[in-house]
Amino acid sequence: MSPVVRGLTMLYLTTILLGFAHGMLPPIIPVLEDTFGVSGGMAAQVVTAFTMGRLIGQPLGGTIIDKFGTRPAVLIGPVVIGLSVSVGIVTQWFWPLLVGLFIAGAADSMWMLGREVAGVDLVKANQRGRLMSGFMGFHGVGMGLGAWLGGTVGEEMGIRVVFALYTGIAAFVFLISVLIPSAERPHPAPSAASGAEAEMEGSRLERLRNLYLQIDPRLRATYLVLVFATASMMLYRMAYQAILPLRMDEIGLDPSDIGTLFLVVSFGSLVMIVPAGFVVDKIGRKWATVPSTAIPGIAFLLIPLTGDFGPLIAIAVLMGFSNGLSLGSVATSTYDVAPDAIRARLQAARRTVAEVGAITGPLLGGFLAVMFGAGVAFVVYAPVLLLAAALLMFVARETLVKRPATAAA
Repeated sequence: MSPVVRGLTMLYLTTILLGFAHGMLPPIIPVLEDTFGVSGGMAAQVVTAFTMGRLIGQPLGGTIIDKFGTRPAVLIGPVVIGLSVSVGIVTQWFWPLLVGLFIAGAADSMWMLGREVAGVDLVKANQRGRLMSGFMGFHGVGMGLGAWLGGTVGEEMGIRVVFALYTGIAAFVFLISVLIPSAERPHPAPSAASGAEAEMEGSRLERLRNLYLQIDPRLRATYLVLVFATASMMLYRMAYQAILPLRMDEIGLDPSDIGTLFLVVSFGSLVMIVPAGFVVDKIGRKWATVPSTAIPGIAFLLIPLTGDFGPLIAIAVLMGFSNGLSLGSVATSTYDVAPDAIRARLQAARRTVAEVGAITGPLLGGFLAVMFGAGVAFVVYAPVLLLAAALLMFVARETLVKRPATAAA
């Protein structure tokens, strides 16, 4: 195999494997209750701990990758993940498990960012959409398979075996990652040299501002729009998962109906992996980013108006289609905008804002659902999505650079 094919094979394989490992966690939450003698609400905090770790790990990973290349991220990440989750094999108390999963979440976000940058360096700019769509799609496939196995193993053999499998997978990912080509730290262009020096000084906010000022002035507004769009996407995904079951309960539907809707959305996202990559790379980035925010905005306005299962199935099909289009499209656009020397940190800053949206979205939605009904939460969130779509359409620039057609001889 060529170095490019070998590198991409390793990147996709490790993506599936770690997605598989992470997917084993949610189904074992009920088993954690019995193992550690905690409530269901407390057991569910393993997901919160992992998510909070990802939030902290984003800026740390961005700094490491920009300054030392991708090698430390793709190698250290799996090692730290394996060591952290191995706590679940031996601990008799619940709080060490939460700490371990928090650390694992931070290492995972660093590894995922390093994996992306390594992949971006392997492909051409007009192939980034397919690369990112593949990453998101394979990770989702791994999560789904891991959830099936994790639930089965956790119930039959106990959570210790699940965490042992998790640790073993992380160790195997480390061995594979040794073969991933390293993306070295790019040297800043002469015009950006002063900015590179300034970014090391001042408070964190000032350093972030200095990074932002190194973006091409014509693309700075585009970057800000991409940050807002990412936060809105995470908000709608988490709100959809958390608030839709409440809405369905309000109209008298049962849990099997809820599972069917989520299955439809997942299947739609899976089907769109390849088409979405080609749309982003061949037609334009906006052809994916605008529909992936506009369609959920319209769907959120329709959900409160539906009173039975049939219309919700149609909405789920639309949500799956839009979710598939969003796979990697905003990340691809951000790599187009960000200078090479600071791309990881700008990508990490965008995702940090998105993680905040992912955490706060369900909290606000839950409050609105309790106080005013679940339908109100969807109405409140819909304008945010439609605003993101409008900004992507009319403010953000199209960042796909198409090659001019070759003149006929």
